[in-house]
Amino acid sequence: MNILGIETSCDETGIAIYNTEKQLIISEQLFSQASKHAQYGGVVPELASRDHLIKIIPLIKLTLEEAKLDFDDLNAIAYTAGPGLRGPLLIGASMAKSLAFSLKIPSIGIHHMEAHLLINLLEDPAPKFPFLTLLISGGHCLLINSKALGSYEIVGQTIDDAVGEAFDKVSKLLDLGYPGGPLIEQLAASGDSSAFNFPRPMANKDNLDFSFSGLKTSVFYALKEIDILTQEIKANIAASFQEAVAETLLIKSKKALEKTKQNELVIGGGVASNKYIRNRLINGLKGSQIYFPPLERCTDNGAMVAFAGSFYINKNNHKKNDLVLPKWPLSELKNG
Repeated sequence: MNILGIETSCDETGIAIYNTEKQLIISEQLFSQASKHAQYGGVVPELASRDHLIKIIPLIKLTLEEAKLDFDDLNAIAYTAGPGLRGPLLIGASMAKSLAFSLKIPSIGIHHMEAHLLINLLEDPAPKFPFLTLLISGGHCLLINSKALGSYEIVGQTIDDAVGEAFDKVSKLLDLGYPGGPLIEQLAASGDSSAFNFPRPMANKDNLDFSFSGLKTSVFYALKEIDILTQEIKANIAASFQEAVAETLLIKSKKALEKTKQNELVIGGGVASNKYIRNRLINGLKGSQIYFPPLERCTDNGAMVAFAGSFYINKNNHKKNDLVLPKWPLSELKNG
């Protein structure tokens, strides 16, 4: 079975085909709008929608061509139904449903965060349910007790900024640009992570929730006290901020593993591509099995949607979404 995956939840147009017999992503294309939105310091939904509309059909054709397949060779279509930006989600959903209708094949709406979570199951070795999941991205920061397919308990989440959002805001304070994650990681490589003692938000709390707005504010006030902001000082701030984030994620993940009595931690989302954070978690959680997706599968992509679709396309107990759901808690997935 060839499953076409369509991802348009934000500013990446991701298209991929997953072959269930080969258990492989046989073709994929990804177009990022990051450079277009950089001048605005963040994603502009209307512009994102227009770009998805322009790129989605050519990318589908390229994906089929690369796989040496025709439209008639597709057996099902999976698309991101939510959460995400309403306009971009509607572009992907409309294309998926229209194409599926014309080809007389099924289509299925996929939860964006579950797709991030499940993509690790495509790797070798792969985790097995149940396991703990840490999803870290521009819009999310979640600790999830992943009990079984479609059964997820949120045990910790951010009460304000998501971790990727904090990276973007600190990047703006440092006048680095957008998106902030890669830019801060690059600058931090030449900095001293102990130069500034930024807080580890909620590290001493018994719960597993996160908070990153205060950390961003600490960077703001540190910058106000600096008369001449040299490149060296900027690098030290970036490195110290990145270390504060990494240690916070480490502390909370360690507590979550203990509370849920899990020994496997599955990590996903765009911030999971940060190599410094990866190393801090691997070195700090020795004794637990840590799973990261390949770097190209951390950011939004069609492969994760196509692969997630393979779990649900023939299951009668998964409700097919007739509408996109910009706000769709992962804990409510079973009620789709």
